[in-house]
Amino acid sequence: MAVLGKDWLREFWPQPNTASTTERGRAASGALLGLLLTGALSHMVLGGKGAYLIAPMGASAVLLFCLPASPLAQPWSILAGNLVSALVGIFCAHLIGSPLLAAPLAGGVAIGVMFYLRCLHPPGAAVALNAVLWGFAAHPGTYLAVVMLNSLLLVLVALAFNNLTGRRYPHPQRSSMTNTHATRDPVPTARLGFAKEDLDAALARYGQVLDVSRDDLEHILFETEMRAYGRRFGVITCGEIMSRDVVTIEPSAPLALAWRLLRRHRVHALPVLRRDRRVAGIVGQSDFLHHAGLDEYRTVGERLGELAGLVFGYRADRPEVVAQIMTTDVKTVRADEPIAELVPLMANSGLHHIPVVDADGVFVGIVSQSDLLAAMYEVRLRAA
Repeated sequence: MAVLGKDWLREFWPQPNTASTTERGRAASGALLGLLLTGALSHMVLGGKGAYLIAPMGASAVLLFCLPASPLAQPWSILAGNLVSALVGIFCAHLIGSPLLAAPLAGGVAIGVMFYLRCLHPPGAAVALNAVLWGFAAHPGTYLAVVMLNSLLLVLVALAFNNLTGRRYPHPQRSSMTNTHATRDPVPTARLGFAKEDLDAALARYGQVLDVSRDDLEHILFETEMRAYGRRFGVITCGEIMSRDVVTIEPSAPLALAWRLLRRHRVHALPVLRRDRRVAGIVGQSDFLHHAGLDEYRTVGERLGELAGLVFGYRADRPEVVAQIMTTDVKTVRADEPIAELVPLMANSGLHHIPVVDADGVFVGIVSQSDLLAAMYEVRLRAA
């Protein structure tokens, strides 16, 4: 009997419990806040007449706040999916007098239209059924207003809540397999590992809707490869291979000082640190070249003159301090992270230097492509 019980649980309770306690609380809080604000604001706009919060919004809240990365939870899916489903439900209710026939037809047609328009949103089928079974089709204008107002408000709350709590929403497709050099070569990690075409072929053969975005699936597969590599050859952390005696500079430092440090120490980039030793940005030779206007069509003499004016102060409109030209969108890694985390950043994204921070976000070193290459060579040498 105990074995049957375990089998029953395994069969009917398949969802893996991977979400942390914090994530579960965040999702529940977001859904509560989203439904509360959507209901209250809809009540204010509609003047309290009729239904101001329809039941399918509860299912939409599950997707928007529990699964914000899902393709089914994106703004186009909820707004267009709910709208076309409401229209289908109203049409079926007026076309067919019997709810027993109109309701199934409304649900099926709504799903078909959502598939066609690429706005599949599961609660949309419930929106179509609502129009038939609860008599909302008798007041089509009011029902459409409620559906669109509820959907729009819920998306706006999800947009603010998810981004304020550190989750990317909307969740656009951002493949890590895109060649940053705009050439036809596959990215370095795809030359021996799996490529985009392999994943696309596998998804086409699978032939079903996945409740996960393609870029997230790609990232999961790549992460699996990296973990398998670490298990086979051993785990080396970023802290073990990083440079510790690093030449750094402050955001308020003069550009001439930054240029002298780059040339004197023969480095390509300097981490820019605040007074509390946290990373504010990174400044490199490429930043000087970009702000000197070397991308523009000019003679060699003119371009070199622009660079000299930027560094030594000959330009009247020149930037004066590091903060004005540094790159602020800087990716960092923690010292205790495995070096496998560096591979997609350096190989695919084209980053040459990555600052390393401790558990508190304080700068402790930097890893370059040369450091990573040497470490990978040593790992394979040991394995051989």
